[in-house]
Amino acid sequence: MSKKAVYRIVFHNQGKLYELHARHVSHGEIYGFVEVADIIFGERTAVVVDPSEERLKSEFEGVKRTFVPMHAVIRIDEVNKEGANKIVAAGEGTSNVTPFPLPMYTPGGDNKGSK
Repeated sequence: MSKKAVYRIVFHNQGKLYELHARHVSHGEIYGFVEVADIIFGERTAVVVDPSEERLKSEFEGVKRTFVPMHAVIRIDEVNKEGANKIVAAGEGTSNVTPFPLPMYTPGGDNKGSK
């Protein structure tokens, strides 16, 4: 019996870092986006509930697959087992992660060299 792969995807979204676990990750059908499908949410029977995982669960409820902009992805790891999905503030415990400078393109003709 072959074991299905589990991926941990860490990406920026609206000033926060999202960490999701999913069974399928690919380059996607839309250019410049990473497709994340079959998001895994652990069924917890414990009394302690993680509010960030509950928020993610409600945010992605009914989502078959999501497309994350490629420039927002920090890393994708194949892991041995699923972990907790979470949302953390972008600077919280991530001092060794530096995002690419944004925005790369500013609309409105402010770009020097483009005439």
